Amino acid sequence: MSPAQTSKHRDTVFIVDDDASVRDSLSLMLSLQGYATATFASGEDFLNALKPDWRGCVVADIRMPGMSGLELQDSLRGRLPRLAVIVITAHGDVAAARRAFLGDAVDFIEKPFAPDEIIAAIERANARLLSADANDTAEDAFTSARQKLSDRERQVMDLMIKGMHNRHIAKELGISPRTVEVHKARVMEKLGARNLVDFVRLTDRRPG
Repeated sequence: MSPAQTSKHRDTVFIVDDDASVRDSLSLMLSLQGYATATFASGEDFLNALKPDWRGCVVADIRMPGMSGLELQDSLRGRLPRLAVIVITAHGDVAAARRAFLGDAVDFIEKPFAPDEIIAAIERANARLLSADANDTAEDAFTSARQKLSDRERQVMDLMIKGMHNRHIAKELGISPRTVEVHKARVMEKLGARNLVDFVRLTDRRPG
């Protein structure tokens, strides 16, 4: 099923459960809260319909015929980072919960659950996606700014990232400490870093 398009929320909640009553009741409840929803009776159905531009939260039951919710989570991990996973189950145990969280699940919720409980988990999933978007934006900005640096300025920046002081940078590059200061000032300006704290924040988010 394609995600609904009318929603006050940016992302879709994908409900994967073999129990039609759970799918329908959860979809109705979330729709009334303004969420776009899409429902699937199995993990296989979800993967068959999956599109690379989908983003949002997957609410998946553990025990389903065929692929389990944990197996679906494993299949999605690293494949589509813009899909966060919430695991739901009527048969929870410590081992299953541990596996879900090791797979980076947002939450592990036992049935029956209160509406507020699942909504809170979905909001945490959306917050995670927004944080990932912000990090991507920062990485893109850093990459763009880095391209404006000269070769020498990049060398100076890389040594600054290592925590080297001016005199050590000067010795490493065979230039004077005063020249290092000039290059550092240009690096800070081109990166848009107002101070050392800004510089550390920006470079910590740089792409690996």
